[in-house]
Amino acid sequence: MAEPLGTGDKDVATHLHSYTNLAALPQTPPLVIVEGDGIHVVDEGGKRYLEAMSGLWCASLGFSNKRLAAAGAKALNTLPYYHTFNQRTNVAVADLAERLLALAPAPMARVFFANSGSEANDSAVKMVWYYHNAIGQPERKKIIARRNAYHGVTVAAASMGGLDGNHRDFDLPIATAPARFLHVDCPHHYRYAEPGETEQDFSSRLAQQLEQTILAEGPNTVAAFIAEPVMGAGGVLVPPAGYFEKVQAVLRKYGVLMIADEVICGFGRTGNMFGSTTFGIQPDILSCAKALSSGYVPISAVMVNEKVHSAIAANSGKLGSFGHGYTYSGHPVACAVALETLKVYEDERILEHVREIAPAFQAGLRAFAERPWVGNVRGVGLIGAIELMADKAARTPFAAERKAGYRFAALALDEGLIVRAMGDSIGLCPPLIITRAELDDLFARLGRAMDRFDQETKA
Repeated sequence: MAEPLGTGDKDVATHLHSYTNLAALPQTPPLVIVEGDGIHVVDEGGKRYLEAMSGLWCASLGFSNKRLAAAGAKALNTLPYYHTFNQRTNVAVADLAERLLALAPAPMARVFFANSGSEANDSAVKMVWYYHNAIGQPERKKIIARRNAYHGVTVAAASMGGLDGNHRDFDLPIATAPARFLHVDCPHHYRYAEPGETEQDFSSRLAQQLEQTILAEGPNTVAAFIAEPVMGAGGVLVPPAGYFEKVQAVLRKYGVLMIADEVICGFGRTGNMFGSTTFGIQPDILSCAKALSSGYVPISAVMVNEKVHSAIAANSGKLGSFGHGYTYSGHPVACAVALETLKVYEDERILEHVREIAPAFQAGLRAFAERPWVGNVRGVGLIGAIELMADKAARTPFAAERKAGYRFAALALDEGLIVRAMGDSIGLCPPLIITRAELDDLFARLGRAMDRFDQETKA
């Protein structure tokens, strides 16, 4: 009788992985994680890793919060499932919606629930189109986003995103008129500013480009602009000074809706409950996910202001229904865990902790700025990135085939540190509960990985 496959071999033989070189997977089996403990995870061989990316930007309370586990267990034993179609609801979804509206960074009127950031942003697109049809502007269908942005992987969400890897051979972005997805330049001052151009001047130029795009397309055809307060998967790009102030002035001038994608920044990551507060964004629509439940259960939300809600509600009255929603929208278990997550943030003063420890995190990152292969260090709150350069003086990137960022991430993994390579930018987004001692450990491991990268690159 054949020996049973180990987890890694079984996974390779059965599992279609996300964001993975599937052809190479049999030669590079996956890392099998079996346990979580605070900000650490443990593989099947017993090796512990400091998870400096919170998984995929989401495990804000670490990997072993007992309150969230208990809330989920209680909900499973009370009402394990129900839906929110046809005037049905449950206690947890009503309580969570109320709490989110109270926390919103701008006045919001209603909350719609989904299961992921991708679904939330896809739903936001549908709401934008529905809204404009409702107010008699059906020609407004175009959505403007930024190059290098990530907004999810559904057809609409991936179309909004500006990452080529999410478009190639998927026939994206959608370009069928009138539902077009447009992209303007990303606000990466270090890479794309002109010589001597200040952050304010760079922001002015990008706002002018946005206005020129709207005018070229026809203002009466542009429906919305979507942006993350800090661009996550695009390389942890913190907006330059004045950026959102200038962008929003353009949007208001032409009646274009502002969608804030708070999937990564929401719930304390930048030191405020939402990144919109940190950067002065006043959204008409806001999407959130990830830290809404600390990643413990799939849940996301879309908040809309009264202008959007009242038009949607009136139109649904004419049509007889608002024909959108998911089987698991407002799932009682997911909502219960999310509600408990928000309570933990408050009870354990998580935002205050982030504000207290963020200066040490940012200083620790910036200590790497003098390293020979580090071109740029950036971040805010408890999110940041180190951008590697082949020639920092000339700002010359490594050759793409060098895969410098991925090699650095592999060295960090060997040191027991999980980071994220986004091209040659190394992202860090540790759980919000990280202590000063754990922060010191994080940077010690990062330093050892950098030493090894330095030696390899010199050779």
